[in-house]
This record gives sequence, C-alpha cells and structure tokens, in this order.
Amino acid sequence: MRKILISTTIIVLLLCMGCREQERHYVIGVSQCSEDIWREKQNAELRMGTYFHDGIELRFASAYDSDKRQIQQIDSLVNTGIDLLIVAPNQIATIAPAIDHAYDKGIPVIVFERKTNSKKYTAFIGADNYEMGRLMGEYIAQQTKGQGRILEIKGLKDSSPAIERHNGFMEALSHYPQIQLVDTLQGDWTEESAYKTTKQWLSQQPTALEYVFGQNDRMAMGARKALADTHHLSPTTRFCGIDGLPGENGGIQMVCDSLLDATYIYPTHGDQLIQLAIDILDGKPYEKENLLKSALVTRTNANVVLMQSEETLRQTAYLDQLHEKTDTYLQELDTQKAITLLVIVILVLVIISAVIFIENMRRRHRLERQAFSMVVNVPQSETPASDSPTLQQPAITDVTQEEQEQIEADADARFLERLRQYVQEQMSNSDFSVEELAAQMGVSRVQLYRKVKAQTGRTPVDIIRLSRLNRSKVLLQTTDFSVSEVAYQVGFTAPSYFTKCFKEEYGMLPGDVKKT
Repeated sequence: MRKILISTTIIVLLLCMGCREQERHYVIGVSQCSEDIWREKQNAELRMGTYFHDGIELRFASAYDSDKRQIQQIDSLVNTGIDLLIVAPNQIATIAPAIDHAYDKGIPVIVFERKTNSKKYTAFIGADNYEMGRLMGEYIAQQTKGQGRILEIKGLKDSSPAIERHNGFMEALSHYPQIQLVDTLQGDWTEESAYKTTKQWLSQQPTALEYVFGQNDRMAMGARKALADTHHLSPTTRFCGIDGLPGENGGIQMVCDSLLDATYIYPTHGDQLIQLAIDILDGKPYEKENLLKSALVTRTNANVVLMQSEETLRQTAYLDQLHEKTDTYLQELDTQKAITLLVIVILVLVIISAVIFIENMRRRHRLERQAFSMVVNVPQSETPASDSPTLQQPAITDVTQEEQEQIEADADARFLERLRQYVQEQMSNSDFSVEELAAQMGVSRVQLYRKVKAQTGRTPVDIIRLSRLNRSKVLLQTTDFSVSEVAYQVGFTAPSYFTKCFKEEYGMLPGDVKKT
C-alpha cells in the first residue's frame, strides 16, 4: 500500500506539473562600456523589450569606461552561464579578446553602438557614426557659408564612434578649404572631460570660434561651459552635438532652449536589440549588420521632434506601469495556482490515505473473523447436544425436521456471533473472565461452558485465549506495533508470557511473524 501511495502521489505531481506549458528560458548578458543617460534609456528599452517575450532574463554590467573592468565583467557573465552576450566595447582593440573568448565558447555575441577589430561576433546593430560625423560637418559648413573657425571635441580615444565620427567630419570639411579646424581636443564622452580640455586649451591659445562640434551632446555642453567660465563665449559661437536624447537635459531640449544649435539623434532602440537577440536564440533569420536610422535635429524641427519624443516617453512610462500591474497580477495568479495545486495534492493524499486505511481496516476485520472462525470451527466434542436439554431450542410444531434443523443452526450461529462480539470487545481487558462473559451472554457459567463446548469443542477459556492469540497474529501482520504493544492490546499482562503462549500455539515467535 505504501508503494501505491508513493507512486500515485508522484503521478499526480507529474500530471499537475505537465499541465503547465514548458516555457523557454534565456539568460542574456548586457555589458555596457559606461553609465550615462543614453545607456540608461537603452537599458530601460531592453527591459521593456522583454515584456513581449516570456522567459527572458537580463543581466546588466557597466564598466564605467574601464577596459579592465569590462573584460572582467564579460568573463564573469560568460562563467555564470549566459545564452547570449550583448556588448558595447569600450575600445576597439582592448576588449576584443574577451569578446572572442565568449564567441569561441559558442555564445552568440551582438556588438552594438561600438565595434571591435575582431570579426568574431554574431551580429552588429548601431547607427552609422561615420555618416553622422559627415552630415554634421556638412551642416556646420552650410551654416558658416563655407568659412569660419571650428573646434572639435572627440570622444574616448580608440573607441570606434570617436574614430568614425571624426573621419566623417573631416571628410565633410575637406570640401570647404575656407573652414579652419583650429584644433581637435580629446575627451572621453563626459561633460567634465570636455570642460577641462577646452578650458586648458583656451588658457594657451584663446581664439574666437564660430562653431564647436562635440562628438556627443554632453561634451558640447562641457565646451560651452568652459567658454562661458573663461569669458570667451561669444553670442555668435554655436554648438553642435550627437545623441539627441529626449526628455529633460536631453539634446533635443537643449536645441529648443538654444543651448545647442543642432544635435544628431543616435537611436537607442533597445527593443530592436532584444528582438535581434531573441531571433538569434530562436534560430530565426537575422541580418548580421543592422544599421539604425538617425536624423538631424535643428531649431527648425526641434519642437516637433521634442513633442513626438515626449509622447513616446509618456506612452513608454504608461506601458511600464501597465506591465508592473500585469506582473503583480500574474504573480498573484501563480500563487493561486500553486495553492490550488497544493490543495489538490493534499486532497489526493487524504483520499488515498483514507482508502488505504479503510482497506486495512477491512482486511484486519476479515482476518479477525477468519481467525475467530478458526477458533470455533473445529470438530464437535463427544459430548452430545442432548446432554444439555435445557439449552436445546424448544420444539416447534407444524414444522418439518429440515426446517427445525435450520432454525437451530441459525440460533447457534447467532449465539456464536454474539460470543465473538463480546470476546472481541473485551479483548484488551486483561481482567476479562469467563464469569463476565457468561453474564454478558445472559447465561450461567455452567450453561456457557456446556453450550460453547457443544458447538465448538472448546471451553470458553480456550475461546478467549485463542481469540487473543489470533488477533495478535493479525495485528503483527497488518500493523507496525511492537511485540510488547500487541501483547498488551490483546489482554496479556506480560509480553514474555504472551511470547510463550504464541510459540506453543503457532510454533514460532511473534517476531518471526513481523519479519515475514
């Protein structure tokens, strides 16, 4: 029965678990080269992209512009077990070995926004930095009518966007010989780096400027502050950047506020990035090189672009709130499902236990009846029934001999059943005596002796003793009670005496019954 209980429980659990659809589970590592508002926006979009795909886990890491830290973070992501790596390399050459290591281990790699000098990547996604630099150079040339003094602030040295934007910018200016690029200063994408390098440059060679091109909006604003603090900011000096983020302190708002003359939107598109990752993991078709569309923002279109961007941000925030509510609801639903499953399992266990208990009780009752039958169903003694005329059923007239015998047989059966019930009920009472049994049967001790002897061939004392021994055998076969516990339950006052009687009756020790 225990084996049946365990097997049934396992089957129920497997069936319940099988009712839930097996969901995929992908772990995607995201290695950001730095931490800024552009990447914060992209990370938010990556998280939002997972809302539309079940079973996606994102693990983020930011190197804060440190090659060493990014290498360690990539290795850590790979070692913890990821299914795909998304990485924005801090520099072209230094991060390549860590990316190659992940790729060689069979982990798909998506390089985004920045590039490496290695070809070991699964896909690239980003905007055309060269074209951004070239178009910004064309815009400045048109605004200055092909002449004027321009200062450039580059991004992090040896990073692919800094190199490509500079090369595109120089390509555009090469067609305008009257434009003077007074200098190219080195920054690291932060406003502080542009402020420091511009201020230092102004202290050495102060020059009136028509345009300052920062390779991102923050560096353009850093240069503007340096010119203002050193009193070199002219009303005719204008500033351009790249990124064009929406929201407060974003490049689009700065153009609206006339702090920047123009910016170039570098799209974050975390949603497209996560979709590309899932297509790769699901084995769907994908492009290895993916260019994102971008656009120039000037004072003529800044207000419209800002309105569109703000509406997008508003809808994004609303979607995020909706997802949080949905996620809370789904968590509550999962909890309810778990509780329901637990209740079902408990009910099944209770039902199975009840069935086993009832079956054991029936079996024990059946065995006890069989055991008692073995006690009373023996050849009758030589003492004939006629020796006890007072116990004979009174003669019934007008009945056949066969009917009379049936009536007497029924009366004997009822007598034995009453005898069995009284003996069974008092089994555990060690003080139970023949006198007490006779009183319960409504006859004298002598009458009880004669009738029991006549019908069973045994004395009442034998009936009580053998009934106790037979019940003890049933208990030993059907329960986990010890020999001593069984002895007391069937009315023996000493386990040793019980063992002696049991061996005399059955030719074996009680413990041998337990073993078999």
